[in-house]
Amino acid sequence: MASKNESIVKEFILLGLSSNPQTQIILFVVFSLIYLFILIGNFLFIAVCITHRNLQTPMYFFIANLSLVDICYSSSIVPRMLKDFLSTKKSISFQECATQMYMALSLGEAECILLAIMAYDRYVAICYPLRYTTIINRSVCVKIVISTWICGFLIAIPHVGLTMKIKLCGNNKINHFVCEFPGLVALGCGDLSAIELFNFVACVVVLTIPVTFITTSYILIISAILKITSSAGKQKAISTCGSHLTAVTLFYGSAMTTYMKPKSSSSSHSDMIIAVFYTIITPMLNPLIYTLRNEEVKTALQKTKFLKIRYIFPASFGIQRKQLRLK
Repeated sequence: MASKNESIVKEFILLGLSSNPQTQIILFVVFSLIYLFILIGNFLFIAVCITHRNLQTPMYFFIANLSLVDICYSSSIVPRMLKDFLSTKKSISFQECATQMYMALSLGEAECILLAIMAYDRYVAICYPLRYTTIINRSVCVKIVISTWICGFLIAIPHVGLTMKIKLCGNNKINHFVCEFPGLVALGCGDLSAIELFNFVACVVVLTIPVTFITTSYILIISAILKITSSAGKQKAISTCGSHLTAVTLFYGSAMTTYMKPKSSSSSHSDMIIAVFYTIITPMLNPLIYTLRNEEVKTALQKTKFLKIRYIFPASFGIQRKQLRLK
């Protein structure tokens, strides 16, 4: 009977955040603006890091890659979500569901690893400042980032593979706005102990271990900051670490709340609200978190207006400079 039901389900219905047409239009406008802000904010941060030499350091290299991950992560979810807000039938094929789940999991896991690496970068910078450029050099940064992306995409393969093999009970309505593990496992019937065990192990590897690593790093960082005699140096270290801790708390807190829950308490409306935080709100806030508390980035952004004009009209600038010299 289970295999019969499993063969019948060829597509899923994403119930989404609301079934009210008027509310859906409001949500479409709100999330369209949020997505636009995600794209503009993160692309601008990447552009600023590329065009300003003083921001071409390991710390900003990692933050720029975090922005790239956030753009890809939100883009794997939000466009489909916006489409469903305007659709009467919110169906998604089995293959599309598997693809969306794989992309979202891969990029989410890559972000988990990257946030842990950023904590290590701050630990080395504050605790071993004289050896920092030796330990965290350009070659190491590139290798770390490439490894982060590869690990994210590899870890997600068995997770998605096992989830999409869950025997379904004939119900194809996912109480979520995205094809995600909690929503799909809630439709399963029979023995789900194997997939739940794998999910727990995956959460330990991708969430619990990095959080433990980050916590340990910041305990050491705080003890080192307390030893700094310069008030300016101490303030800069606190500001930089505070930004990262804010991003970590928002992302890990919401993700762990969703993924480390048993099936019995999953797929509720509250889970969807929590999922909005780590899939949409965090990518929107990260550029603000790393900009508002950072004087170097603020200064670079102020100069960007003039750099944009110069890059768009390089020839006219050359002519203008020659004319000024003649005068």
